[in-house]
Amino acid sequence: MPMIGGTGWRYTHINSNATTTVITGSGTLQAIIVNAPGSAWVATIYDNTAGSGTVIGAMTITANQPFLGPVQVNTGCTIVTSGTTPGDLTVLWA
Repeated sequence: MPMIGGTGWRYTHINSNATTTVITGSGTLQAIIVNAPGSAWVATIYDNTAGSGTVIGAMTITANQPFLGPVQVNTGCTIVTSGTTPGDLTVLWA
């Protein structure tokens, strides 16, 4: 596991249609791992502590293909997931 400042990466698990704040304040989004794609499932990633503002990117989650960083966020990182049938994601961050 990569180490930053003596600590390892943290993770957040997402498996529903939701607005999930992953990071509050500045930090690093390392990866979004798709464990299961769901059906017509989309994730929009914001540099913010809310589901609005600066968009880092959007993923249509149709396969087990990860989003790879690292991406530095300034305000925070919030991921909004929506779609017909939720899948399963693991977000790695520091």
